[in-house]
Amino acid sequence: MSTGALQAATAALAAEHAAVYGYGVVGGRIDATRRAEAAAAHDAHRARRDALARTVHDLGGKPRAAEAAYALPFAVPDSASAVRLATVLEDRIAAVYADLVRASRGALRREAAGALRDAAVRAARWRGTGVAFPGLAERA
Repeated sequence: MSTGALQAATAALAAEHAAVYGYGVVGGRIDATRRAEAAAAHDAHRARRDALARTVHDLGGKPRAAEAAYALPFAVPDSASAVRLATVLEDRIAAVYADLVRASRGALRREAAGALRDAAVRAARWRGTGVAFPGLAERA
């Protein structure tokens, strides 16, 4: 596998660490009617994070541990801002998995494409609508 794949997998791992942290904030602020959705997303990101740590190792890299805390893009004082944060987290995750799809092939590429799809679906649920090219919005 190329060094590009290792770099993209390492970036995806870092984004998953941040998403796990971010969903901890979302879960603390989200309305009870969407709490199960937030918990499911949190669990999904933890599972992807753990799988990516193994992937980075298998590609010859050293998986980095999570930071103690992450800067949030905005204050999250209520449920509406928690929904907005969840959407941002999923959009960011989609972007790093789009990079991993581009940089990899075979089973890793299929896994990255599945993660991109899952993030796009979660973002659409949080946002209430989808986007034309998930993971590529900021590159347009």
